Amino acid sequence: MDKQPKMIVGVDLGGTKIATGLLDASGRMLARSQKATAGLKSSEEVIQAIVDTITEVSGEYEIAGVGLASPGAVDTRRGIIRNGVNLPGWNGISLQAELEKRLQVPAKLINDANAAAWGEYVYGAGRGAQSMVYVTLSTGIGSGLVLDGKLYLGTSSFAGELGHTVVNPNGALCGCGQRGCWETYASGTAIARQASEAAAAAAEGMTQMTALAEAEGVPLSAKHVFQAAAMNDKLAQETLEQVIHYTGLGLMNIIHSFNPDCIVIGGGVSRAGAAFFEPLRGKTGELVMEPYRGTYAIKPAELKDDVGIIGAAALFVE
Repeated sequence: MDKQPKMIVGVDLGGTKIATGLLDASGRMLARSQKATAGLKSSEEVIQAIVDTITEVSGEYEIAGVGLASPGAVDTRRGIIRNGVNLPGWNGISLQAELEKRLQVPAKLINDANAAAWGEYVYGAGRGAQSMVYVTLSTGIGSGLVLDGKLYLGTSSFAGELGHTVVNPNGALCGCGQRGCWETYASGTAIARQASEAAAAAAEGMTQMTALAEAEGVPLSAKHVFQAAAMNDKLAQETLEQVIHYTGLGLMNIIHSFNPDCIVIGGGVSRAGAAFFEPLRGKTGELVMEPYRGTYAIKPAELKDDVGIIGAAALFVE
């Protein structure tokens, strides 16, 4: 009788939930579990909740390893959570060692943006690339680097904070304390802010953006900007032109710095489709130096909401 193949487990740890999946070597998810972190009062309770979800999905399968993706500062080489998520006592936790002790299987720990990058490289839109940069445009801008087929972490495992490269030195104040960071101009939050400012300065009735948001009873978001632009709303189109310009500037810096053959863009903004990607490809092509034109592809991410789970599990794929 053939021996049952070992499976891999990926865990995506966030400030509100723990999402865990059981995957085979092809990246197919066989089981999934999710547990809310609300009400957990200590790091011990959080770790136990993680272990519980792993036990739930693994069932009778033999596990080759557990990968865990966490936001914030993660020391991957030492397996330590430095800080980052809104969880009790979640600083300086030797999570890798704790998981290995409790589960008796190898464990690996990684920042969530790096996990997403590796997942897209192994199983998603970056398959077959030599060097790939992953960028997520959501609340902020996160990113991860796969250079010459290897995940690049940097000296302290902090490489890839491209959202905090500066595209406008005299620009808006970023949450990091610097001015003009890329994420203050191209994230989903930035799109909503710039659209709200433009709508507030415009004469009444000049834009559909606020009407769309009010009809849903929610604050104006990037989604409403794209919807209004598709309705030929001039103010929405002007807002998107500015956003695409700054997004292109960020991608130009990536292309000039790393010369990747593939840039994968994830996050909520990436789901706008051709209305976002076609002008972005055009703008980026205008901005990069001539020798770089035609050397890269800009693609939407493929793995969607489970990218953290899949990417963390993929740490155990050769």
